[in-house]
Amino acid sequence: MFKRATQNLDRAALTLILVLALAIGFLLIKGDRVSARVRDFTWQERQIGAADTAFILNFSRPMEQASVEENLHIDPPLPGKFSWAGRRMAYTLESPIPYGQSFELTLDGARDRFSQPDEARSQIQPFTGTFQSRDRAFVYLGVEGDEAGRLVLLNLTRQEQKILTPENLVVMDFKPYPESDRILFSAVEKTDEPQRSLVDQQLYTVTTGIHIHPPEEIIGAAEAEPELEAAPQSAGIVELVLDNSEYQNLKFDLSPNGRTIVVQRVNKQNPSDFGLWQLQIGEPAQAIETEPGGDFLIAPDSQSLAMSQGQGMAILPLESGADPLDFLPRYGVILNFAKDGTAAAMVRFNRNPENPTRSLFLITNQGTEKELLEIDGSFLDAQFDPNKRNLYCLLTRRIPGDVYLEQPFLTAIHLDSGEVVDLLQLPIQQDIQMNLSPDGLAILFDQAISDPEGSAEGAIRGRDGKVISSSKLWILPIVENDDGVPLQAQPQEVGVAGLRPRWMP
Repeated sequence: MFKRATQNLDRAALTLILVLALAIGFLLIKGDRVSARVRDFTWQERQIGAADTAFILNFSRPMEQASVEENLHIDPPLPGKFSWAGRRMAYTLESPIPYGQSFELTLDGARDRFSQPDEARSQIQPFTGTFQSRDRAFVYLGVEGDEAGRLVLLNLTRQEQKILTPENLVVMDFKPYPESDRILFSAVEKTDEPQRSLVDQQLYTVTTGIHIHPPEEIIGAAEAEPELEAAPQSAGIVELVLDNSEYQNLKFDLSPNGRTIVVQRVNKQNPSDFGLWQLQIGEPAQAIETEPGGDFLIAPDSQSLAMSQGQGMAILPLESGADPLDFLPRYGVILNFAKDGTAAAMVRFNRNPENPTRSLFLITNQGTEKELLEIDGSFLDAQFDPNKRNLYCLLTRRIPGDVYLEQPFLTAIHLDSGEVVDLLQLPIQQDIQMNLSPDGLAILFDQAISDPEGSAEGAIRGRDGKVISSSKLWILPIVENDDGVPLQAQPQEVGVAGLRPRWMP
């Protein structure tokens, strides 16, 4: 009797185990019948810049990838490519996001991987996300009235204009920080002695009042602890970065990551003490021990720089006494790097006494050296578009005649085909600068008006020493054909008087 009862109990236990196993298996296959949902969107309520190339959607369960890709919509559209890693979907933009716009992302009708199409709960819970690009804004050097010699921020998106620097400082040069919250600039005290500019300029920063809420970093975003954001600061707060008590400060550059400043300096008492100095955040300036050189530019990796030395261009690490990483013996000037550091635009001087010319070369990190253009004038600037399809150049060509004059042009070079397009012939002038917007959709340039008799206190002067009485700012929209070759377009006057405009990153 006892044995039979035990057998019945065993059979009941086995039956229960079997039922539970089937139930567990059913749940594993069918899920808990709660609809899939988006757990996280890395661009939600964030401000997106040109350096932000991709966002991620994290889902609560594995998804039917094709259904997600078919049902995800962005308004206005942002062309891009999908990629997957488990429950994470990445969307990489084909081009930088256009500045000054708001966007909405919607996903409805997508299914999870293990559900049947006819199941009521197979579809994802509808999701809507919003984000915006950074404001379209730029900073310029004022030349008239209260703005003369001061940095001015013009926000085109919000139609706001702010004078940033105090009236007692005359700004000489400036570079915005990557988060647009500050501007690094060199300046001198306002005076009626024009020759003091090179001797007495000091380095400062000024706040812009811009506070950006950037997206999360994609790599390691899930594991990394969130960084504490700095408290917003009002515009116009000036701090001294580097004085001129012992050294004369000349050219400077700001690293792309905003953490390093390199300055060319000369000892006031010992002119042979000449070279580069490095400033890191929270540390005193330190000399970089290297061979003497000329013009320089910090590389996109923020760990090295290119500097003209002797009869060529040296690539140097930002370390004292370190050996050069590379040396390019044929080039005398570096104009710019591509944002990702894979290419650079350099100038070779063709030393023919009867016909001296200059050639612009495309140099890649794979060792390719391609001549793009030869001219009898000068290459003043060159900037790669974000996709490295085109190189936009500010150059001059010699005007035939007994008097030596150079005619400036804004010119585009399509890098794949080598096609050269003169976008705009500019007025003849010594001081002219251009700047390509971070989204690659427009070029800013100035048109200075000199006053040979001018001698006002604190007046802005050009490279020829003449007083600049006024200057117009222009925006040239970028228009391309179906092959990506830039086309001529009509420039638009901004309506403010300024010099040396630079887009905010």
